Amino acid sequence: MFSNSRYWLNGRELGSLFSGYTRTRFDITNLVSHEGPNTLVVKVDPRYDGWWYEGGGIYRHVRLVAVEPVHIAPDGVFVAPSVDDPGTGLRADATVSAQTEVTNSSTASASVTVKNEVIDAEGHVVGAAVSTHELGIATGIQIHQEIPLPDAALWSPANPVLYRLRSTVMIADRLVDEVVTPFGVRHVRFSAGGGFFLNGQPFKLQGVNIHQDHAGVGVAVPDRLFTWRLERLKEVGCNAIRMSHNPVAPFLLDECDRLGFLVIAENRHLGDSYVDQTPKDAVAVAHRDLSALVTQDRNHPSIILWSLCNEQWIQGTEESAAMARAMRQRVRELDPTRAVTAAMNGGFDSPHGLGSALDVIGINYNPWVYDSVHQLFPHAPIIASEIASEISTRGVYTTHHWEDYYGDRTRGYVSAYSISAGPAGQTVENAWPPVAQREFLGGGFVWAAFDYKGEPRPFGWPVINCHYGFMDICGFPKDSYYYYKAWWTQEPVLHLFPHWNWAGKEGQEIPVWVHSNCDEVELFLNGVSLGKQTVTPLRHLEWKVKYSPGQLVAKGTRKGTPIEATRETTGAPAAIRLTADRAQLHADNADLAVVTVEALDAQGRPVPTASDKIRFTLTGPAKLIGVGNGDPSCHEPDKASDRSLFNGLAQALVQVTHDAGDITLTAESDGLQPCTLKLSSQ
Repeated sequence: MFSNSRYWLNGRELGSLFSGYTRTRFDITNLVSHEGPNTLVVKVDPRYDGWWYEGGGIYRHVRLVAVEPVHIAPDGVFVAPSVDDPGTGLRADATVSAQTEVTNSSTASASVTVKNEVIDAEGHVVGAAVSTHELGIATGIQIHQEIPLPDAALWSPANPVLYRLRSTVMIADRLVDEVVTPFGVRHVRFSAGGGFFLNGQPFKLQGVNIHQDHAGVGVAVPDRLFTWRLERLKEVGCNAIRMSHNPVAPFLLDECDRLGFLVIAENRHLGDSYVDQTPKDAVAVAHRDLSALVTQDRNHPSIILWSLCNEQWIQGTEESAAMARAMRQRVRELDPTRAVTAAMNGGFDSPHGLGSALDVIGINYNPWVYDSVHQLFPHAPIIASEIASEISTRGVYTTHHWEDYYGDRTRGYVSAYSISAGPAGQTVENAWPPVAQREFLGGGFVWAAFDYKGEPRPFGWPVINCHYGFMDICGFPKDSYYYYKAWWTQEPVLHLFPHWNWAGKEGQEIPVWVHSNCDEVELFLNGVSLGKQTVTPLRHLEWKVKYSPGQLVAKGTRKGTPIEATRETTGAPAAIRLTADRAQLHADNADLAVVTVEALDAQGRPVPTASDKIRFTLTGPAKLIGVGNGDPSCHEPDKASDRSLFNGLAQALVQVTHDAGDITLTAESDGLQPCTLKLSSQ
């Protein structure tokens, strides 16, 4: 619930929670009516928000859970695999430590048998432990068991193999509770001199920061859309995510486990989370949210660090260090297996500040302090917890930094060339190389993967969301996306931009850029070579090309293999194209299709400048739950049956109902040939 929520059941107040991110639960056993209707009232006040537009209302799953009087406590299973020697990083002997908290809320004592079984990916039980315990009236017990797991498959982004821990509680021969907990076996180590190691191997964290919203749905992101967003990150070569700056939905972490991402899980604020910035005289005793974060998420193999806070203004003071030490101690009590960090944007030169109390120092921006912080804290591992903050608008190509950066206030757009960054930030080519070139840095986390609502910079109104992402708020890639893909993957990448529709600029110079990991690239305009350039690692290539309509072609080679990219001058929009990420959906009232909407010219080529208004008609067992186009200044409603294209693209989100059947989405626009998309829900 976001945020400052209060809850009543049948007129009785259950409680309240200020945080809009921490999960909460209430025992309603004695308040629920078994004979008549029950009324649950929830009040939220979303006026108090933080760094971005955080939405408001009920935006995550709500569940009603019924258990036996003797049961496993909520978040009562903690599974902690350990590996002494990871060997080659693929398989190793492990020990699974299983902690099970069993609660007795009945009026009689009980003799309980607790069994924990390890189940491998094929469904085989490969280890188990069982013990019997006496449980008194209205008491609880923590049961610790260890299970040997020889030759365990090690979890990693390349091989995210998951085991399951099945925890059961028996009274006599009756099963009273069962909890199944997925987990992974991996070995994590941070080194002051060598960076980050996963399963004994050096591993550079190619990370991003993300918020939790998306075009069309705001922060109420359906589970399948979380998966879709993570799949986009996999494609660019991302292997790590900092969850900025709050606890996230459980499903998102489940998918990070399944797909293979390393995660920094972040607490809201240093010390007391119920203020927007920690005051100087605060005491670190308000650990409710921090404790909840660790307890609810500590079984996820994806999580490698707990972050205490982000950019607290007292970070250079001894007070901040004292607060961090108290918080670190609380984390140790709940999870002794992981290190703690914090994201600092100042106070780096203070030997007794926040950095002195961290297991791993996180540096936001300020790449010029990497070396000095390493010298000041020679025994402390370091990560670049936030880098870049490059500002760009997808498909907008202005050519001069200062003139055009401040030259389009009316629309609020910023050039898609990598020439602009936020007040503390750097462009991609000034942000990633300092991380990639320093062995002692464990990795870097780009701000941000996706644009998000709020924090409009450098312009205010009419801009309503930021431009910081290397993808827009729909997840459409900007050009800098391909910079990261070129240097984060081994795939051949040759990305040529801008588009080649420049009517009225014939004979004028257009900067032509290439992001590529090829050995060399040659550029051609209408069949005439404009020269060949050698690729310098971590840099783009650039030509100044006098515009002439036609075909722009870049040809490159990577280790002898040719690769080619083309931009053509297109005609006017003539037809619509709809493309879904999947055609077969599950009739579960939750699954969805992400539909890309484009305008094509008469030859079937996407028109990169199209802005046509598209109208949608949907039939069958599905709902159109949102639309978007990535325009940071667009005020068209996200809940609508139409949307304008922005620089050739829009997006529609189609969510199924419980009913199976055929689904038809039709898109129309004045003067364009309509398009019909067929989906199936089963």
